[in-house]
Amino acid sequence: MSKLIDLPTPALIVLSHLRWNFVYQRPQHLMTRAARDRQVYYIEEPMFGDHADRLDIERTECGVTVCTPYIQEGFTPAESQARTARMLAELVENENLTEYDLWVYSPMELPVASLLSPRVTVYDCMDELANFKGASPELRQREASLFKQAEVVFTGGHRLYEAKRLQHSNVHPFPSSVEVSHFAKARTDLADPADQRELARPRLGFYGVIDERFDIELIGEVARRRPEWQFVLLGPVVKIDPAELPRGENLHYLGQKKYAELPAYLAHWDVALLPFALNASTEFISPTKTPEYLAAGVPVVSTGIRDVIRPYGEQDMVRVADGADAFEAACAAALAEAGTPAAAERQARADQYLAGLSWDLTWEGMSEELEAAARGTTLPLGRGASLFEGADD
Repeated sequence: MSKLIDLPTPALIVLSHLRWNFVYQRPQHLMTRAARDRQVYYIEEPMFGDHADRLDIERTECGVTVCTPYIQEGFTPAESQARTARMLAELVENENLTEYDLWVYSPMELPVASLLSPRVTVYDCMDELANFKGASPELRQREASLFKQAEVVFTGGHRLYEAKRLQHSNVHPFPSSVEVSHFAKARTDLADPADQRELARPRLGFYGVIDERFDIELIGEVARRRPEWQFVLLGPVVKIDPAELPRGENLHYLGQKKYAELPAYLAHWDVALLPFALNASTEFISPTKTPEYLAAGVPVVSTGIRDVIRPYGEQDMVRVADGADAFEAACAAALAEAGTPAAAERQARADQYLAGLSWDLTWEGMSEELEAAARGTTLPLGRGASLFEGADD
């Protein structure tokens, strides 16, 4: 199999628990940038069925090669991962990858790399996956093995860094970043999308995966109290029964939207929401939506997520409120502040902060840490740490 382009080595082999064409988030932002100067092979988790083993390969427009293993069903998990490992070894041989790095998002899939010989192994720990609903009890053990193999570890937020730095000697926080220019389009005269065009105002919106991290009771209660507010909820429903979602004439579930479509929705929202439940699955999250909402110029109300409180809440860019009473009051305050000097000052603070935040800078900092690890050296705490200067360790 011939390569489309001849990029310098080393290539990058990525093991991820997220489908490439699922919600556009951290892996997609980073790997599209990685593909600018190296070959990137994004390995999805296998699809099982009554078929012979094969590896489907898709060369995307952004330069990332998406590889989906199709594994014959009926084998034990260990046998299935061994079969996948053989396919990845064949991929390396067929693509003539003489030097490559391994980038891991999913510790559970580490055995599929057992036949590989990477120059450097990177663990980009974007979430505490072991706390998620349905997580395998083996995940922590696999992660411990990954810590032993990895030369460098990145975390998706500072709260996660605080936990993982105790388990590895070379850990660097790289919190969620943003493409400011993309979301700033929401401040221009974008047409209102057809499926929300007829909704009344004010509109309070959320986009993202609707799962066990989403506080359905909170949204249901605030929507009940405020029938004049329209709640626009975008995204796939995952790992929870859709029948459990609150319903009402002012609750609008519009499904998953493409990344390119999000600014148009944001342009016609009055408040953007981060209504996360406070539980084990949200203790370590660093929502990418926070800087995206702010870049769009929409007031933000969030529950008390640690990586939202610091820095966004502490610097008065985002209102943080827990419980239906406080959350409703915060939303009402955001609506009342619209068009005032106080709103302009709040947005100016956010814009100043976002000026030093970008996925390009994040990838540049990660690349520097990766190359330092390849040389066997350690750089000072990564760029992501600068977001938390003055914070207690």
